[in-house]
Amino acid sequence: MINTHRSVLATLLAAVCTLVLLTQPAVAQAVKTVTIATTATVVNGQPHFTGVHQRVIDEGWLAARLREKGIELVWIPVGGDTGATINEAFAARRIDFGGYGDLPSVILNSSGTRTQMIVPDGRGLNTFLLVPPNSTATSLRDLKGKRIAVHRGRPWYLTFLRLVEQSGLKPGDFRLVNMDLQPSAAALASGNLDALFAINSYTLADKGLGKIIWDSKGQADKKIRAELWGAKTFIDAHPDLTQLVATAYVRAQYWESQEQNRAAVIKTATLAGRTQHAVEQEYDDNGLAWKDFFTPVPDAAVFEHYRRTVAYAVDKRVIRTPVRVDDLLQTRFVLTALRDLQLEHYWAQVPATGPTVALAAKDRR
Repeated sequence: MINTHRSVLATLLAAVCTLVLLTQPAVAQAVKTVTIATTATVVNGQPHFTGVHQRVIDEGWLAARLREKGIELVWIPVGGDTGATINEAFAARRIDFGGYGDLPSVILNSSGTRTQMIVPDGRGLNTFLLVPPNSTATSLRDLKGKRIAVHRGRPWYLTFLRLVEQSGLKPGDFRLVNMDLQPSAAALASGNLDALFAINSYTLADKGLGKIIWDSKGQADKKIRAELWGAKTFIDAHPDLTQLVATAYVRAQYWESQEQNRAAVIKTATLAGRTQHAVEQEYDDNGLAWKDFFTPVPDAAVFEHYRRTVAYAVDKRVIRTPVRVDDLLQTRFVLTALRDLQLEHYWAQVPATGPTVALAAKDRR
């Protein structure tokens, strides 16, 4: 009888152990690569990445730190519709990080694929309204009933809607054409469009392909943002690697922000085909010091921008499911990087209040 009881007990224990093993999560596989995707152009047969991303590559610090761990840093160049391409890559779990704009990120999270902003990138990018060089239009009102190209779903789409609304107009007052930047710029130059709403437009003006009649300088609510975003599954599983990536970007933005590197930053920006005059005009903003163009500080200005973007996207039915901004913006990695690099007081900050303060305090713990 005792032996029978022991046999039954042993069988039960084996069954329990098997059940426990089956219900435990699988042991995570060792990370072999960290993959970052962002906009790039071809320069001398090689991909040239935009802004701070190219600086991270040139410095080599991140690649070296990952190599010490037996991990390869992989860069994915993206052309054309960056937002849609990176969203698709995040949804398919083909990338770990992506550098791209605010609205596509909000759209992705609204659809159920979770990403988080890891490092903010500066104080925003300007938007522009251009018309053909021979146009007599001087304002948006002069374009009622005309063909205006603006790419739906790209970060500047909401800015255009906001400009229309604040001008006392409505989208139906125009013949809107959904086109990406390159074909729309060509259409504007050939006279097949009456106007173009876009970014990076000084080069078009310099080349005589368009005339700028409005820009967003000095208007924070009309600028767009682009940040470094990470897949939440990767962030949660590998906070140590995420921290390395965040620190690399803060290091790079600090280098860019130093006055002695201004000429090098401008020269690098021209490699993608923009004229030096166009790049200099982008940075010609009396409201910002040079170093603040590159601030990674996740302060109240960043949170307010995303609250405004989410609210407007819901109101204009660009997204159906609202996104909670305090979940969307991850601050702990950049705050740690700023502390470790002794840069906590280097950049000016917009004072934070309410939920922003609470989140920042929580992330410092």
